[in-house]
Order: sequence, then C-alpha cells, then structure tokens
Amino acid sequence: MRQLDFGFDDLVPHEPRERAWTPVSPLTLGLSLVFFGLFLYALARDMEFAHLVDKPFMLIHACGHALFRIFGLTAAVAGGTFLQVFIPFALGLYFIRQRRSLPVAFCMFFFFEQLLPVARYMADAQAQQLPWFTIGRYESVIHDWNYLFTKLGALSYDTLIADVVRSIGSLGMIVVAFWLLWRGLNDIAQSG
Repeated sequence: MRQLDFGFDDLVPHEPRERAWTPVSPLTLGLSLVFFGLFLYALARDMEFAHLVDKPFMLIHACGHALFRIFGLTAAVAGGTFLQVFIPFALGLYFIRQRRSLPVAFCMFFFFEQLLPVARYMADAQAQQLPWFTIGRYESVIHDWNYLFTKLGALSYDTLIADVVRSIGSLGMIVVAFWLLWRGLNDIAQSG
C-alpha cells in the first residue's frame, strides 16, 4: 500500500549539502545586485527611498509589543525590536533550508538593514527626541531603548551600542550582496 503524502517533506531535516542551491540567472543576478547597490547608495546618502522599507517594519515592531505583552512589560518592550528583526531572519533561515539563493539574499539583506533603524532608536535612548509611533491607546508610552538600557544599566552607552549595531547592519548588507554575487558567479560558471 502506498504511503500518503502530506507535503511535509520539506520539514524533514536534510544534510545541508544534500541539495544544490537553486541557480540564479545572470539577468536576475544583475538586477538584484543593481537593486542592492542603489539601496546601499540611497542609505549612504540618507535618501527617502531607502527608508520606505522601514514603514512596514514599524508595524511589525508595534505588533511585537502587543504579541509579547502577555509575558510582562520587559518582554513587551523588547518584543517590538525582536519581531522586527526576527521575521526577516527566520525567513532567511527557511530559504537557507530550501537552498534558494535569491530569497536568502533578500531576507538577510533586510534583516541587516533593519539593524539601522534599531540603532537609530538605540542612539536616541537618552535624548528621546525621535517621534514615537504607537498602535492603540496607551495611558503611558515609554521609549523602548531608554527602558531596556536603564534596566541593563547601559543607558550611558546608548550611542556606543548603537554604533556597533549600525556597523553590523551596514557590513552585513554588504556581505550579503557579495555572497549573492559569489553564488551567482558560481552558478554561471557551472552552467557555462
């Protein structure tokens, strides 16, 4: 008798090298690298285009506060940033398991990109001058990183920590773009 197929084969652990990465066509590789290059240029020049992607992530951040609220105040405050960076990271891991180069590159690129607004928010912990965004009605609204850094005893290091996070985000985006270039060149070499 034939076994039923429930479509869960992708959830079964495989050896990482068991499957080959899906190839990236030269056209897709070129367009993706142009996008990454323009995006990095726009970030370096602080152009509005680069910050458009942060708007949906602000909603994810706000949802993280609501989602983690049941675990207490500290979890609710940290949950915003956690969900904001966890979603692209988790999707990136999923696509790594699927061995799909292009989705991995985009997810991990935006994971690292989201460290930039997080760093900007961290650097504002003492000054608290950035505008706040909330969903719903709250009697009191607190600055996430002021609260978290105060709780950790690290408030006076807010800008230093933010600089490290910003550097990791910037370098990560560049590394992801070069990784995609390397993967794409390997695909072209193997097919040609």
